[in-house]
Amino acid sequence: MTPETCDILISGGGVAGLTAAAVFGTAGFRVICVDPAPPVTERDSEGADLRSTAFLQPARDLLDRAGLWDRLAPHAQPLQTMRIVDAGGEKPEPRVIRDFEASELSDLPFGWNLPNWLLRREMQAHLRTLDRVDFRPGTGTTTLFTREGEARVGLTSGGRVTARLVIAADGRASPMREAASIGVRTTRYGQKALAFAVTHPLPHGDVSTEIHRSGGPFTLVPLPDHEGMPSSAVVWMEDGPEAERLAALDTAAFEAEMSIRSCHLLGPLKLASRRTVWPIISQVADRLSGERLALVAEAAHVVPPIGAQGLNMSLKDLACLRDLALKSPATLGDRAMLDAYHAARHPDIRARVTGIDILNRASQLHAQPLRDARAKALDALYAMAPVRRMLMQMGLGMRA
Repeated sequence: MTPETCDILISGGGVAGLTAAAVFGTAGFRVICVDPAPPVTERDSEGADLRSTAFLQPARDLLDRAGLWDRLAPHAQPLQTMRIVDAGGEKPEPRVIRDFEASELSDLPFGWNLPNWLLRREMQAHLRTLDRVDFRPGTGTTTLFTREGEARVGLTSGGRVTARLVIAADGRASPMREAASIGVRTTRYGQKALAFAVTHPLPHGDVSTEIHRSGGPFTLVPLPDHEGMPSSAVVWMEDGPEAERLAALDTAAFEAEMSIRSCHLLGPLKLASRRTVWPIISQVADRLSGERLALVAEAAHVVPPIGAQGLNMSLKDLACLRDLALKSPATLGDRAMLDAYHAARHPDIRARVTGIDILNRASQLHAQPLRDARAKALDALYAMAPVRRMLMQMGLGMRA
C-alpha cells in the first residue's frame, strides 16, 4: 500500500489536537489528524468529557487566527473575577475571601469557559470547513519510523502516512512519545478529581471560585444557564479514597456533601450531569521533541487542574510551533526547528509545573497549623497590590 503524504500528522483528537489541526490547516499546511475514539459531542452521552476549559486572554488570539473563536464565542462564559476562598478552619466556612479582578489588568475578562464536550463538537464542525485538514475519528496511530527527512506513521486502519512533522497530542500515555523513546517524570499525589456540572439558586456573577480546605481545591467555574438556572462546572479534588467514596454516594447525599464543601457560597448545589473521576498527577516529558516529532499538551506536560493552566500551556505550545513553522515553512519539522521549540517551551513548562505542584500541595494540607499558615499567606500576598498584579499576569502567561 502506497503511503499517503501530508505536511503534518497530528496524533490525538482531543481539544488540543483539534485546535492544532485548525491552527496548522488555517496556516496553509496539509494536515491529517487521527484519534482512535470518535469525539463525544453530546452532553449526556456516555463517555462525554464533563470537564470544562477556561481559555485565558492570550489564547483567544490563537483561536481567532485559526478561525475558531467566532464559532466558540457564542457559547463562552466570561470569567471576570478569580475568587480564592480559604475554608481551612475547624468548620467548613469561609474565613478568607480574596477577589482578583480582571479590570486590574485590562478591559477584557481573565478568560472564557466552555464545556469540553461542546468544544469538541464545535471544533470538529469547524474542521469540516477546512480543505487542508483531514480529520479521521476512529483511527489511531500504531508505529513511528523517522529519518532525517520525514516520518512514517502506521495507522490502526492499516494505512501509513508520510509526514514532514508529527505532532503528538495523544495524551499523558502518548503512543508517539513512547515510540520515540522519550521519557517522562511523573509525580503522583494520591488524589483524584470529580468533574461534573451543577445548578444553583444564586448567580455566579462571572466569578470563578476556588475553595481551599484539605485534599485539594473545590472549584466552581461559571457556565451558561442550564434549564433556566445559573450553572457552574465543578472540579472537586480530594485524596483518592475520599474521591471514590463521594463518587459512590447517591444523588441526594452527594448534593448535601458538595453544598457543604462549597460553603454554600452559591446556595444549595444541584447535580446537573453525570459524575466523572480523574486521577491527578504532574508529568513533564524529558524532551519536547524527537526526530520529526513535537510533543504538545498532555503528551508533553500534565498538571493538576488549578488556575486554568493545563490547556493554556498547551495552546502556548501550539503558538510556538506555528510561529516557528511559518518563519521557515521549507524547514518544517527539521532538527533546528524542533530544537528551537524545545528550548523555547521547556523552561516555562518546568517552572509552571513546579508552581502548580506547590499550590496543589498547599491545598492538600490536612494539619490545622499548616492550613492556618496557608490562610495567612493568601492574606499577605493579596494585600500587596504589585504582587497581586504580578501573580495575575503570571497566571495569564503574560510574564514568566
